Amino acid sequence: MTGPTLVTGATGFVGSAVARAFAARGHALRLLVRRGSDHGNIEGLDAELAEGDLTDPESLARAVVGCRFVAHVAADYRIWVPKPAAMRAANVAGTQALMRAALAAGVERVVYCSSVATLGLTGTTTPADEHTKVTRAAMVGTYKTSKFDAERMVLDLVASEGLPAVIVNPAAPVGPRDIKPTPTGRMIADAAAGRMPAYVDTGLNIVHVDDVAEGHALALERGTIGERYILGGENLTMAQLLALVDDVTGRRQRRMRLPVGVLWPVALVAEAVSRLTGSEPRVARDHLRMARKIMFFSSAKAEAELGYRARPARRAIADAVAWFRENGRLPPR
Repeated sequence: MTGPTLVTGATGFVGSAVARAFAARGHALRLLVRRGSDHGNIEGLDAELAEGDLTDPESLARAVVGCRFVAHVAADYRIWVPKPAAMRAANVAGTQALMRAALAAGVERVVYCSSVATLGLTGTTTPADEHTKVTRAAMVGTYKTSKFDAERMVLDLVASEGLPAVIVNPAAPVGPRDIKPTPTGRMIADAAAGRMPAYVDTGLNIVHVDDVAEGHALALERGTIGERYILGGENLTMAQLLALVDDVTGRRQRRMRLPVGVLWPVALVAEAVSRLTGSEPRVARDHLRMARKIMFFSSAKAEAELGYRARPARRAIADAVAWFRENGRLPPR
C-alpha cells in the first residue's frame, strides 16, 4: 500500500516537530488542521492540508482515506480544565473515532502519541518505566485521566480488532515552536523572564521536542504493535531545571522554595479569578497535586528497541528560550 502519512495536531508544538521529522524521511504528508488554526508552525512544509477536528468523526474519516500511516499527536493539553467534557470529547472520543477510521481505511500502521502522564510512578527518585504498576485512580486531573482512558482504548482495539498501533509516551517536551505555550514551556518562559520568584520542588523528565519527534518516526519504523515506548530525556528536580534556565540566560535569580500547602489558597483564588476572566491560572490545584509526585522516567526500552537517543536537557531549554525570545515572548538580551 502506498499513500500519504496523516499527522494530527501538526499546527501545534509536538505535532509540527513530528511532521518535520517525517518530511525529513521523505514521507508525503497530509496534515489535519482545524478551521481557523494558526499555520505558522507548518510554514514551508510540503503537505496536503485536510480540514477537520477531533470532535468531528466524519472529518477524521475523510482525512484518513488513502493514507498509509497515521501519527495521532493532536490532544487537548491543559492542566486546569473547568469543563472536563470538552477535553474528554477530544482526547478520548476523538481518538477512538480516528482509530476506528484508520481500521476502516486499512491503514498500515498507527503511532499514537500518549503521555508519561498515563504511567505509574515509583514514589522515589528511581525512574519509572512502561511496566511500573498504575491504576486509573492514581491519575491527577482531567488531562491525565483522559489520556489514560484513551491509551487503554487504543490497546483494547489492538487486542480485539487488530489495530496496528504503536504507542509512544513522551515526557515533558521543551524546545522551539511552543506556540500556546505548553505548561512546561510557560514555566520555562516565566523563569527566563524573571517572573518566577518562588517554586515548589518536584521532579520531572525534560526532553527536546525534536527528540520526541524522532522517537515517533522510530516507533513507526521499528516499534512493535501493541507496545508502549517512553520518549524521555533527563530527570531533573525543579531546582535543577531552574538552575539550567539561569545558566542559559546568564542571569542568576534568587527564588524561594515553598511547600505545596502554602500555595493551596493561592490556587483557589487563581482558579476563581480564571472562571470570571476565562484566562488560565498561573497555579491551579492540579498543578500542586502533581507537584507532590516525582515524575522521573526511563527511556531504556525505546533506546534498546528503537535506537532512540535524547540530547541534554540544557540544549532543549536553550532552544526553547531562544525561540521564545525570537518570537517576542521574552525581552531581548
